[in-house]
Amino acid sequence: MAKAFDPSLNAGLANDISLEIDLSSTEGEKVWLDKGFTILVGLSALASVAVLFWMSVVVAQQAWPAIQKYGAQFLWSMDWDIGQLLFGALPFIYGTIVTSMIALLIAVPVGIAVALMTSENLLPEWVKSPLAFTVELIAAIPSVIIGLWGIFVFTPVFEPVAMWLYQTFDWLIFFSTPPLGQSVLVAGIILAIMVLPTMAAISREVLLAIPAPLRSASMALGATRWETIFRVMLPTGASGILGAAVLALGRALGETMAVTMVIGNSLQISPSLLDPGTTIAANIALQFPEALDPLHIGALMYLALILFVLTLVVNVAAVFIVQFVSSKGIGG
Repeated sequence: MAKAFDPSLNAGLANDISLEIDLSSTEGEKVWLDKGFTILVGLSALASVAVLFWMSVVVAQQAWPAIQKYGAQFLWSMDWDIGQLLFGALPFIYGTIVTSMIALLIAVPVGIAVALMTSENLLPEWVKSPLAFTVELIAAIPSVIIGLWGIFVFTPVFEPVAMWLYQTFDWLIFFSTPPLGQSVLVAGIILAIMVLPTMAAISREVLLAIPAPLRSASMALGATRWETIFRVMLPTGASGILGAAVLALGRALGETMAVTMVIGNSLQISPSLLDPGTTIAANIALQFPEALDPLHIGALMYLALILFVLTLVVNVAAVFIVQFVSSKGIGG
């Protein structure tokens, strides 16, 4: 005669099995491989931090003569006289920040627009893929080639536009001087072209990573395509898009050759964007090969240290901003 089924026996057996089998256990024949990989990844991360710290120490050591002589006054001094060994960083800091901000103001909206056009169903597939590939291809062009294009092609073409800005908006302080060809504005536009692939490619991946049901649910509730984009898609991907903007800003702050070739390399500080200027990276590239005096070398390394700290501060601030945005549920 068959015995009646006792569920308690089956439950007890399941409990015994759950106590004896740990599915998360790493013990096994190849556990050494897992542990070895974990150690290798940890050492790689520590090596990256160590290299970064080593670079900081080397730059600070080389900059020490200028740090000792000028101290914090170096940050707001406008003097740069190699013959008299008088050095100040303010014109270079000003030019670096202004050109980077111009690049960001242009690249962010254009990059988001490109990301939307290549991620949403606004264009045929045979148009979207070549468009995304073409924009990303700009990142493969060497900066010196973009600089040469800026000198011989873009600057002459942009000169009538700059003259129109001066003649029409000369009452604005940003366009209050006649254009001279090479200028801070030209450098900012060239930078925007260079950082556009970073902004567009990362923003596109962020938008593609948003779950499709979220888009479908919004449109099912009666939202139009553009309402879905501006009220659902962009707020959901806000933290990722912000990260893309920070990466673009990081490249803009440190770009050298293209900016050096189109900015004019003038030590003046002018509120007019049509005047020439200079940046930290451009000055280091121009003067470091010919620097002989230890104080001159120290001043250039002091500039490099300022650029390093400026980039670090921007990235740390961006991390906190992204975390804040995500915690508020805007882009999480």
